[in-house]
Amino acid sequence: MDANSFKTAFQGFDINNVDANQAGNWPIGVKIVVYLLVFALVLGGGVHFLIKDKHIAVEREVVKEREFKQEYQTKAFQVASLDALRKQMADVEGRFAELLTQLPTDKEVPGLLEDITEIGKNAGLEFNLIALEPERKEQFYVELPIRILVRGNYHQMSEFVSGVAAIKRIVTLHNFSLEPDDDNALLMEITAKTYRYDDTK
Repeated sequence: MDANSFKTAFQGFDINNVDANQAGNWPIGVKIVVYLLVFALVLGGGVHFLIKDKHIAVEREVVKEREFKQEYQTKAFQVASLDALRKQMADVEGRFAELLTQLPTDKEVPGLLEDITEIGKNAGLEFNLIALEPERKEQFYVELPIRILVRGNYHQMSEFVSGVAAIKRIVTLHNFSLEPDDDNALLMEITAKTYRYDDTK
């Protein structure tokens, strides 16, 4: 388009007096420019909204990718630790089973009383009383207290305490008291406690 044609295309158009109602009477050059501007705006708006939606979708996928990577790392660590956890679990179960064998069953409690009595007699003590007291239930086990009253000297009593502590079954000693009697001997009252696993939980 030469200069004369360009002038002709825009002839009679005053940009300071633009009237949209007279758009049909605008010169052809003005109409083309306006069409191009409208087309550019529509195209730009469409591209913007399209890209915006795609951008949001991409960000969403990036977040998912991070979550999947973290989940993969967690699962991979769990799989790598599985053998060690199984071995640890087997060790704990073995230790638990070993401890259970040290807890007397209901049938073994009378035998335990006999063992304690025999230890005391072998130490030279005289038994005034050995009797089971009412059992006490705790969260995971049942406590079986045994009240013991014995007479003897200090060395006999220390030998008795050492012997009870060496019993294979779990037995703990509590609440002991020593008093002299009239014959230069000592009277000892002590509570021995053994335990039974409470499998009713």
